[in-house]
Amino acid sequence: MSDSSTTSPSIEADRRHKLWNLIKDTRFAMFTTRHANGHLHSRPMTTQNRSVDEDDTLWFFMSRSGEPVADIQGDFVVNVSYANTDEDHYVSVSGRAALVEDRTKREQLWNKAAQAWFPQGVDDPDVALVQVKITHASYWDVKASKLTQLYEMAKSLVTGEPPRQLGETGDVRMNAR
Repeated sequence: MSDSSTTSPSIEADRRHKLWNLIKDTRFAMFTTRHANGHLHSRPMTTQNRSVDEDDTLWFFMSRSGEPVADIQGDFVVNVSYANTDEDHYVSVSGRAALVEDRTKREQLWNKAAQAWFPQGVDDPDVALVQVKITHASYWDVKASKLTQLYEMAKSLVTGEPPRQLGETGDVRMNAR
């Protein structure tokens, strides 16, 4: 698929909607930061919002004293990847992370899972609210049944041609603000 410079606003809106539909039911994401030593580090995190914010933002709660927060302070470019193997949905999000000091937003996103990690509650001094503004995302939504996937892969081995028509892929470019 082409980027947003060659697609209509309605197609981009459809892709954004598709992107969120692939993310929303995936319980955990792998949140990747660049560590001070230059290595990429990934950790499981839970996306807190129930829909993509109007400004194309994902939200996470993290420990202020943890390495991910220190990494973000050194390099704000992150990747968040989602894999729902039960549904064959895969998403890779690139974005810009920032710590946000907004108690109202924390209260809005607070839930029992966050309470389990931060037992002092929404005002726990260790709670960091992390915002990831999406700049680009790619998704793969496999539509073919497992049997069809196996058939297409076997056919590929015989023909030397890669499997085709197994599902939908797309790129979504967000307005970098």
